[in-house]
Amino acid sequence: MGIHERTRTTTLHATNSDIGSRDKHTTVSTTRSTFLKQAAVCSGVFAAFLPTTEANAAKYGSFGAGSPEVLNPTDAVVDKELLQSADIQKSLAAVKKYLETVNSVKQALIKDSQADVNGFVAKEFDFVQLRTDLNTLGTVYDEDTQRGTDRLIRIILQDITELLVTSKLKSGIPRSDRRLEAMNRKLEKLSKAFEDFLAFAK
Repeated sequence: MGIHERTRTTTLHATNSDIGSRDKHTTVSTTRSTFLKQAAVCSGVFAAFLPTTEANAAKYGSFGAGSPEVLNPTDAVVDKELLQSADIQKSLAAVKKYLETVNSVKQALIKDSQADVNGFVAKEFDFVQLRTDLNTLGTVYDEDTQRGTDRLIRIILQDITELLVTSKLKSGIPRSDRRLEAMNRKLEKLSKAFEDFLAFAK
């Protein structure tokens, strides 16, 4: 075999090797692409069966039915001696006042759907003090009971935040029926949450 023939043969082998490499790479890429697509589909199906946070949060009113974190108030373990201490009684009185405030806002909107209650809500529900009062009262419960009351605290804080947003009035623009309805829903949820929270302290 001449030099030119050997060169041609070597070149041919190299070309065939490159083609095989590309075919192998294409097969691996296709297999990986197929795997990723299948994984994405499986993830989507799995996610569809997961309960949403919003759906779970909405169940707090039915004690024991929606989550193991929420207990029946009658089953709460309470430190009766600590409950009678001055600090706890002060926080208990404050929480009762918060409930009265919610009900007074509800009455104000019944009398006047355009009542500007935003400033009043912001003043009466100071977040730092509100959280302190709720957490202080929560110290009279055992660990299992606190899981339920802590959840109620999170719901209360979230609903007040949303109430502050929906209660804002724009200058020269009356409050719509839809916004009024949203406010009333938040107030009803808040009233129920405070009542449920106080039920643990009885």
